[in-house]
Amino acid sequence: MFSGIKSVVVTALVLSGTLAAQPGQLLGPATQSSLQDGNLKPALPGALAGVGIDQRLNAQLPLDTTFKDDYGRTVKLRDYFEGGKPVILVPVYYRCPMLCTQIMNAVAGSLRAVSLDAGKDFQVVAVSFDPKDTPETAAEKKQLYLRRYARPNAANGWHLLSGDEANIKQLMDALGFHYRYDPKTDQYAHASGVMIATPDGHLSRYFYGIEYSPRDVRLGLVEASQNKIGNPVDQILLYCFHYDPATGKYGAVAMNLVRAAGAGLVLIGGTVLAIVLRRDVKSSRAAKERVG
Repeated sequence: MFSGIKSVVVTALVLSGTLAAQPGQLLGPATQSSLQDGNLKPALPGALAGVGIDQRLNAQLPLDTTFKDDYGRTVKLRDYFEGGKPVILVPVYYRCPMLCTQIMNAVAGSLRAVSLDAGKDFQVVAVSFDPKDTPETAAEKKQLYLRRYARPNAANGWHLLSGDEANIKQLMDALGFHYRYDPKTDQYAHASGVMIATPDGHLSRYFYGIEYSPRDVRLGLVEASQNKIGNPVDQILLYCFHYDPATGKYGAVAMNLVRAAGAGLVLIGGTVLAIVLRRDVKSSRAAKERVG
């Protein structure tokens, strides 16, 4: 009985790691051979083989791929890049019973805390990797997320696309987003994350998991826009924070600068103190020699 419980716990931990996969974690066929070439990662369950996200920073997106929007119209991916705005890309599938809804809710919740406006400053484009999803399903889901976002006139900034397998695969490969269909359950195994692309369609930032820091998302949008959106404070923050591809987050570098400045001050202070002490010693010796 204990061994059975242990197996369930181990499987749950592996699954939870996949939901918030980081670059190089649970990502590809290489993880299946745990000890080859010094790789110590455990082999994954067969259902998760090849599932994950590979960062492809600065890769060009296939802007001529075609989809159906949530109104049923045929569109090209490039249609959402023609306004000169950065684009948040969200790979999900609308029939997903749990995780994808959490991802979309997290995107809406994070953006609600960002002063930039969808449609005006950036676009949100969710793309289903399930060919069975339809514009009708996308339209229903869109209304849920718009209500959660709760900004006026946001419909023109949120787009939920569906498409055929060929176009889906081309885009997901470009994103480095790998998923696997399970015919027994009619569901997909997939990792969770969103991407930000520049106005000309190059991948700029990846954010992982099912929680997205509003600060990180805002800085990612400002950077992807080549500083055409945001305010002077954002520019200062970009000097204080740097994007870490290993974690998909912005980390503070200000403390490192403070530490470096402090070390410099200690060095300068020590040097000055040494000079003063040396002069005092020389003056004391000279005084003694005059007295003697």
